[in-house]
Amino acid sequence: MTKVLYSPASPYSTKVRMAALYAGVPVESVLVDSNAEPAELINANPLGKIPTLILDDGKAIFDSRVITQYLNRLSGNKIFPRNAEKRLEAEQLESIADGLCDVLLAHVYERRFHPEEKIHQPWLDRQWGKALRVLDQLNAAPPRLNKKIHGGHIALAAALAYASLRFEGKWEKGRSKLKRWQKRFEELHPELAALLPK
Repeated sequence: MTKVLYSPASPYSTKVRMAALYAGVPVESVLVDSNAEPAELINANPLGKIPTLILDDGKAIFDSRVITQYLNRLSGNKIFPRNAEKRLEAEQLESIADGLCDVLLAHVYERRFHPEEKIHQPWLDRQWGKALRVLDQLNAAPPRLNKKIHGGHIALAAALAYASLRFEGKWEKGRSKLKRWQKRFEELHPELAALLPK
């Protein structure tokens, strides 16, 4: 069976695992500690990053957006719309959600991997400013949400769950529309919400 090497806190891993479940593509989730650089991960992906998808034949696919596109093709376009304009909207939403994850992770890693006296506050402030701009834009016009979703919705749900995990109480104020969107996603798709980092 196809395997996905993942970490439960990784929003990119969450996105890929939710996309596979939504598309009906069976994958075995294999928990890895990327900091330990386990052989299974490094041999499949020399960057040592997660998620990494390992196919039955041993071929590895990595970068979460490459994986979601692969899963989309495999499932006959269950993750992204066929219509070019709607597909572009979905891909742009995935891109901005991933970008939100990028800046939140940069913030987390600056604190995690540097001693207190080496933390560069202007860098943290800059990353946080980017995150707030994205959150404000999404809150101003949350994407429409119903039972049929796409890869952009999945990426946003993963990004907001990560924001809640690492920055609870720091991003929600004044963003009630986005909080309602997050709650609605979890109500409509409890099977996917079960994979979100808590």
